[in-house]
Amino acid sequence: MMTNLFSSFDPTSNFYISMNWMSTFLGLMFIPISIWFIPSRLTFLWNTIIMNLHKEFKILISNKKSQGSTIIMISLFLMILFNNFLGLFPYIFTSTSHLIFSLTLSLPLWLSFMIYGWINNTTNMLAHLVPQGTPPILMPFMVCIETISNIIRPGTLAIRLTANMIAGHLLMTLLGNTGSTLNFYMINLLIIVQILLLILESAVAIIQSYVFSVLTTLYSSEMN
Repeated sequence: MMTNLFSSFDPTSNFYISMNWMSTFLGLMFIPISIWFIPSRLTFLWNTIIMNLHKEFKILISNKKSQGSTIIMISLFLMILFNNFLGLFPYIFTSTSHLIFSLTLSLPLWLSFMIYGWINNTTNMLAHLVPQGTPPILMPFMVCIETISNIIRPGTLAIRLTANMIAGHLLMTLLGNTGSTLNFYMINLLIIVQILLLILESAVAIIQSYVFSVLTTLYSSEMN
């Protein structure tokens, strides 16, 4: 039994199973093997999504030497998307609502971008610390501000994804717990509100995975 509302996000509280993190890989199990061999409408939709993402990330990167990195960003988008949608199903652990998961994605990517940028494009990285048109008197302050904004980037990426996942799930849980105290008409209204919230959460799942991958692509484009 959960001790508090936030226990629903505890990896060890759901039926006391310590392997809840295995839900991160459930998305791969839901994809039938035949999708890779037999052309279908699902395959066409899959390819259309991937090609559109490739075109958009290609424009954001805008560097011919880094075009292959769009595959990494598309894989990142699909992985987060799968985990966000799996969290909408009952009794499935939502891994994207944890900073451990989101920081594991954002921190290594940001660190690799920083190391690559400072080693290969040191002049360009120093130029990013002082925006164009900054008055000379404000340059020391702008260097401090830009440095801090660069350092907190992986944290903001991770917290944005985690907070959006937690907020929707908590709201649905709070409303769902009031069902036993409502009359017949209010329960019908509650069901309609829960369906609308579920549709909203589905949209948030797509938007947050897209925002995470786009911002990561933008950060990588600054290193070139």
